[in-house]
Amino acid sequence: MARTGLWAALAAPGTLWILALFAVPFYAVAAVAFGYTDPIFNAPVPEWDPRYWDFTTFNAVLERSLTGDLQPVFLRTLLYVALALGACVLVGYPVAYYLARHAGRRKGLLLALVLAPWWVNYITRMLAWLNLLQDDGYVNDLLMAGHLVSEPVRWLSGNPYTVIFALVYGYIPFFIVPLFSTLDRVDERLLEAARDLGCTGPRAFWHVTLPLSRHGLMTAAAITALPMFGDYYTTNLVSGSPTTTMIGNQIEFYLLGGSRKELGASLVLILSALLMALMAYYLIATRRAERDLT
Repeated sequence: MARTGLWAALAAPGTLWILALFAVPFYAVAAVAFGYTDPIFNAPVPEWDPRYWDFTTFNAVLERSLTGDLQPVFLRTLLYVALALGACVLVGYPVAYYLARHAGRRKGLLLALVLAPWWVNYITRMLAWLNLLQDDGYVNDLLMAGHLVSEPVRWLSGNPYTVIFALVYGYIPFFIVPLFSTLDRVDERLLEAARDLGCTGPRAFWHVTLPLSRHGLMTAAAITALPMFGDYYTTNLVSGSPTTTMIGNQIEFYLLGGSRKELGASLVLILSALLMALMAYYLIATRRAERDLT
């Protein structure tokens, strides 16, 4: 009992921190979403008492998200995140595998290079890509010099591939690091046993390394995908076109650029519900994976 009380006391500051910086702001968002609009100033008035919450605006936004004008934005967000996450798997898994298995003494240096982008402000890094991807930038110069295109590619004029590329570039370190941590802990003796039993290198990877890294792969996917859903500044920087708008851009527009803040608050709740469902699936799948390993 004494030990339990000690750990509870040690966890108290973190619990209070979560309540102060997550639960309270989230409740404030709900109070705005379920509040009412001042008829004189046309400004949202939060309703702090749940007994008087009005779900009219929220239900209208939910209907727009499922079948109305916001449905394409949600579908586009899901598509962009899925494609960006797929690209992170294709690029990040080989990098993490190489770092864990073949980097040798250079492992620390290469891992530091993977983490190096975190040392530079995100917006600064994206602004550098803006210079490279301009119509007269170095990327188009190289493509035209290699006769791969006949005219400059308009990368920054509502091009969805640019948005997906930017998402991959911005978030792939979040994917590599946890996956590397999992692959680095895979017991080398298991791979040696697989080879002794006649498995070739590719078969040992598919039947030993990949299953053992599934937990880390799911963790990396969750850590990478969740912030992508709420991202709005990447699209604003590399596109700024309504044709590439993501749900984060709609939330930013309603909360910061317009007077209908209750609409933005409702979108925050809908997006949060979607992310909670994905997190629930991740936790259930992770527990099943741990059960299979034991």
